Amino acid sequence: MRPPVPVPTLSRRAKLVIGAIAVLLVLFTAVGTLTNVYVDYLWFDETGFTEVFWTELQARALLFAVAGVATGGLTALAMYLAYRFRPTFRPMSLEQQNLERYRQSLEPRRGLVLTGIAVVLGLFAGFTAQSSWETWLSFRNSTDFGRTDPQFGVDLSFFVFDYPFYRLLLGFGFAVVILALIGSLLTHYVFGGLRLQTPGQKLTGAARVQLSVLLGVFLALKAVAYWLDRYGLVYSNRGDVFTGASYTDVNALLTPKTILVFVAAVCALAFFANIVVRNFLLPAAALVLLLVSSLAIGVAYPAVVQQFVVGPSANEKEAPYIDRAIAATRDAYDLADIDYVDYAQDATGDEVDPEAALGDLRQDSETIPNARLLDPNVLSDTFTARQQIRNVYGFPEKLDIDRYTIDGETRDYVVAVRELNSSGLSENQDTWINRHTVYTHGNGFVAAPANEVVAGQEGGEPRFTTRDLPTRGNIDVDEPRIYYGELIERNGQDVYSVVGAPEGAAPREFDQPEGGSDERQLNNTYAGEGGVEIGSFFRQLTFAIHYRERNFLLSSAVNEESKVLFVRNPRDRVEKVAPFLEVDGDPYPAVIDGEIKWILDGYTTSDSYPYAEQTQLGEVAADALTGTGTTALPNETVNYIRNSVKATVDAYDGTVTLYEWDTEDPVLQTFRKAFPGVVEPREAMPEELVDHVRYPEDLFKVQRDILTRYHVDDPQAFYSGNNRWQVPDDPTQNTDQPQPAYFILAERPGEEGASFQLTSALNAFNRQNLSAFVSASSDPETYGQLQVLRLPGNTPFRGPQQVQQSFNTNDEVARDLNLFRGADSTPVFGNLLTLPIGDGGLLYVQPLYVEGTGENSFPLLRKVLVNYGDRVGYADTLAEALDQVFGPGAGESAVDSDDTGADGDASGDLPETPETPAPDTPTPVDPPADGGGDAPSTPEMADAVADINAALEALATAQRDGDFAGQGQALEDLQAAVTAYQEAQRAAAGTD
Repeated sequence: MRPPVPVPTLSRRAKLVIGAIAVLLVLFTAVGTLTNVYVDYLWFDETGFTEVFWTELQARALLFAVAGVATGGLTALAMYLAYRFRPTFRPMSLEQQNLERYRQSLEPRRGLVLTGIAVVLGLFAGFTAQSSWETWLSFRNSTDFGRTDPQFGVDLSFFVFDYPFYRLLLGFGFAVVILALIGSLLTHYVFGGLRLQTPGQKLTGAARVQLSVLLGVFLALKAVAYWLDRYGLVYSNRGDVFTGASYTDVNALLTPKTILVFVAAVCALAFFANIVVRNFLLPAAALVLLLVSSLAIGVAYPAVVQQFVVGPSANEKEAPYIDRAIAATRDAYDLADIDYVDYAQDATGDEVDPEAALGDLRQDSETIPNARLLDPNVLSDTFTARQQIRNVYGFPEKLDIDRYTIDGETRDYVVAVRELNSSGLSENQDTWINRHTVYTHGNGFVAAPANEVVAGQEGGEPRFTTRDLPTRGNIDVDEPRIYYGELIERNGQDVYSVVGAPEGAAPREFDQPEGGSDERQLNNTYAGEGGVEIGSFFRQLTFAIHYRERNFLLSSAVNEESKVLFVRNPRDRVEKVAPFLEVDGDPYPAVIDGEIKWILDGYTTSDSYPYAEQTQLGEVAADALTGTGTTALPNETVNYIRNSVKATVDAYDGTVTLYEWDTEDPVLQTFRKAFPGVVEPREAMPEELVDHVRYPEDLFKVQRDILTRYHVDDPQAFYSGNNRWQVPDDPTQNTDQPQPAYFILAERPGEEGASFQLTSALNAFNRQNLSAFVSASSDPETYGQLQVLRLPGNTPFRGPQQVQQSFNTNDEVARDLNLFRGADSTPVFGNLLTLPIGDGGLLYVQPLYVEGTGENSFPLLRKVLVNYGDRVGYADTLAEALDQVFGPGAGESAVDSDDTGADGDASGDLPETPETPAPDTPTPVDPPADGGGDAPSTPEMADAVADINAALEALATAQRDGDFAGQGQALEDLQAAVTAYQEAQRAAAGTD
């Protein structure tokens, strides 16, 4: 026998050093973790959603504790029992001699080793389990769907809420048994209960009993798994044709799964019997039986049925099961109630009947006048150049579309808020004081009618009807300050602000420039309800640790009245207070009762709806503009989605309000039971808010993708796939990404009056011809009604790519594009809108912008392109382009049918900017003579006239040089001079 190997030991000093380092690491980790949790709680307390914090924390803690104790405890118990019943004497062999040194090393510290294994496994299992807190809460609070599964006759809630939780339990059960089995085998081997290379008995009686019990439990769990597999057939996906139980699943796999339940149960009993029988022949025979049975009836038999029974006539055999899949998928994606309209059935493709087309055009009083010429995806730089005011402000890369009813007229507007752009601070502004206590918020709401540009000046700028600082215009804004927005971040991280000051203290926060001065500014002190109070030293220390920033303790800007504003992106705030929702990637601002609110759409989703096709959410919701001013949804697998919640975030105080929108969604009802009081009833929504809700873009893109396959009713036609559609690629971008969906204000076929709707063209599969046009209404009276215009399949209609190609190859367009693609400018195609006209016409409208290549350049509308059938119109205005397509006078009658033109120069409630003369012949303005005009001439008026003339000259020079930045500055100077002249004129009239 070999002499025992001495166990190496550490010196006392080494033990002290290691212990001190370990204590410090644990201390720092604990302090950091507890600080983050405490700050998180303070945020929930400030927003009034502590119910969410505690409910989620309790659910996570419960799962962590149960899974951790079960996994670590049972594994440690199995290993302890293996050690406890180890053999007292072990046969002499080389194997046992080699193991002796391990036994001697483990024996003195076996308790520590066992505890360490239990803790490590428990922590790993706990952290894994706690992430399934939504599954647990869904199971605990499940709500019936009121619809039963056609195969098993159980309510669909079993599959959506119960089945995932049972699978979770089963998975952890298998994990615990496998870990306990591995731990027991290792312990028995090390301590002599299992002897692989020693002659004689290989297992002690205690080892045989323990291993038999564990294997029996494993097989019992396998029997449960086979039973659940029966229900899992509703998620089957044979051949990628459809989802759900197929002919083979129902007729050749369902019964074998039931048989395998009993076979596995018999095997489990055989292992339990081995406790008494003490012979592994019976369990071994049972295992062979299970293996052979699973291969024969669980694999081979279904394969034979699929190959020789289903395969030769699959379209017929699978028809009833495809019918189930179509119905379930439509229901799961909220596509069960669609208005299909057979459109343009008498049309002849590209051939245009001029008289019929002109008649449709003249009868249209809603669609053409509202044709949108401003592309919110292009005009961010234009808004920035004309309405940024200061470098600390900014606009998102993608602006938004909303509608407002003003003076009884509903129009769609391109809207944006002038946000704080934390990334736009200059180097000297980028200090902690400036970044976190001075530049704390944006200011103002900007809106421009979507179908108009400023007339006269040689470029088409948006006609801002709500603009400037302080905000003025036809949309009344009582509180224009923006403390919560999409741009308040830096390097993708949330930027906090420290606001608030003692009464009587000088305001510190930059609010807006004062008058026309570049040097003077107006400051303010935040007075809203938002923010976490940090007046106490403990709170200041907490945030100093959380942000690793000593200025919370040292800076005079932090005082007893201070608050910290953080988590300021509206989407982040909604996701935090409603972790059970997926939030649409495009929040938009709206003025509600004079206050600016961010409006967001929340989705409830599931991946467990039976028979419904699964899809990758982030993939199908992406388009050519995803990531440009919008946020991509997570690429999760789903097969059920509802727009169940409308959410608002107050741009001033950050108040988050969730409203129930889909009152019949069982998933939302389940989470409302789990989080009582978090989601307010639909009846609580203000009427003005309801007027501004939009059909959600991400949901629409998911639905249009599903529609490309599931618009087919006939199962055999579905199986053949010869009537599929596809989403066209964006023709305005050099990409293979799908075309975005577009909001338009238009009249839908069969309806009266214009409605605000989200639209998309759909092509034939693998072809560029248009097959359908889908729209979703956003109007309160018809919200969510989907209409699909189906075009005749035997007549080719041009799709978006073909229309774009016809534009690009038009002689006049091609010539101008070559001119625009110069050293100083570049053309930018705007959104290609598809507009149904009359009973069978499709009109394409696209704006063409030109943007300079300089640093401060911005796009201006130069041309409008129109396509109808095989005809192309290309002109400076929409009316002129329509004239080219339909004949003289057609455009004017169509565009002016409601007394508003696409290139109007009316300015609503704002004073109009004078029309600018041609750049080569600037026309000076002469001051009125004394006694002439409406007011006598004064020195102030004469000075204003001189400023007007100077601005006109500067504008003409900038236009000749192609200097877009110079044009913008000249227009600003011109507007200021006109305003000064009008004020001087009124003052003179008042003293006359």
